[in-house]
Amino acid sequence: MEYAALVALPDGAFRLGIRICDGGLSQIHLVPPDFKIRKSNHNSELVGRIVSQLDDYLDDPGSVFSLPLTLQGSVFQRRVWQALATIPAGKTFTYGALAKKLGTSSRAIGGACRANPVPVVIPCHRVVAAHGIGGYAGHTSGEVLGIKNWLLDHESRL
Repeated sequence: MEYAALVALPDGAFRLGIRICDGGLSQIHLVPPDFKIRKSNHNSELVGRIVSQLDDYLDDPGSVFSLPLTLQGSVFQRRVWQALATIPAGKTFTYGALAKKLGTSSRAIGGACRANPVPVVIPCHRVVAAHGIGGYAGHTSGEVLGIKNWLLDHESRL
């Protein structure tokens, strides 16, 4: 897999692999530190902005993202992603509460969160289960779920 840039989480457990397309951020992959990757020769102002804003967020969870996005998803997924983007740092919504707000089911919300192409920037980590943390990026246990825990803990300082 090729990335325009990599941003390491402070604990070093994962890196954020940045992909851009058509003048916007298109994907952020959660990349384990031992996973072999290639960096593309994408040295652009956009890549610098993305890395800078991710670094700002990792230093200060109150930082706000202002990036052009080029996202692939259904009309429904985009609607959910827009709703996720309105959840302030340090706050959470349950899948059920977000489903009620959007007139859909909790399972559909979970599916749209799982399909989120730019986690962290579109904060699907702020959606939790009624009893517990829920999943993250399609995982309900393991190291990836630890990223959700870290992000929520990081934002709890606000």
